[in-house]
Amino acid sequence: MSNTNEFSSLEELVTHLRHRLSPGGGNKKYLLLFAYNGTGKTRLSMGFKEEGKNNGDADTLYFNAFTEDLFSWDNDLDNDTQRVLKLNSGSRFFAGLQAFEMDNRIRKLLQRYADFDFKIDTDNWTVIFERQVINGDTSETIEHIKISRGEENIFVWCFFFVIAQLAIDEQEAYAWVKYIYIDDPISSLDDNNAIAVASHLAHLLKNQDRVKVVISSHHTLFFNVLWNELNCKKCESYFLSNDSNSNGYNLRETNSTPFFQHIALLKKLHEAA
Repeated sequence: MSNTNEFSSLEELVTHLRHRLSPGGGNKKYLLLFAYNGTGKTRLSMGFKEEGKNNGDADTLYFNAFTEDLFSWDNDLDNDTQRVLKLNSGSRFFAGLQAFEMDNRIRKLLQRYADFDFKIDTDNWTVIFERQVINGDTSETIEHIKISRGEENIFVWCFFFVIAQLAIDEQEAYAWVKYIYIDDPISSLDDNNAIAVASHLAHLLKNQDRVKVVISSHHTLFFNVLWNELNCKKCESYFLSNDSNSNGYNLRETNSTPFFQHIALLKKLHEAA
């Protein structure tokens, strides 16, 4: 029978997750959390990050909605021609931008998912996107294009993935990373890309022992692919939900029943009926 832990606050939940990853509290390598939108996954990821800062220097490389906010569009409203994606030069996230040939690292990964190309201007901290357009027997490169929201999402994910690889490889710019926290990286992707991202991510994480990892998602397929790929003694998976009675959180183990989430949803629907 599954075990459920109750937490009265976000801080208690954060402490528990860090404890499960610590050598004295479980020494788990990965924690997988399934939770519906509105549960507080993003707040949890930021709480986990802040707890690391409270204990000294930052120790968590994270991917969530705030990571996506490090990238913002300048749509050139005056001329509508020189559209660029701006990078937040003040963020530690981009510490390795000028040292590791990020263009080539990201491009190699991005080609798995998309048909556009890009150029990073490290002097102006911007990204220019371009696409090859075929006209009969000829083709031309259209620069400064505005990519779709889904394309932007996968570009940002590839950017993060490369940085996570650098952290795992213990490159100096990211040697501070002890934990990687990933929250819903595939919110704008179709199922095929969701499977590809989950499988590729699992491959990266299985072949390293330097960092501990927490992954949260509301995407059932993404969650289950990761559960199957990472299923081992060093992995724990949970269903995270709100406790309506206490305004706290419930964390239910799912190690033996990874596909049970729909039961919780049906329960909520029956309660609302």
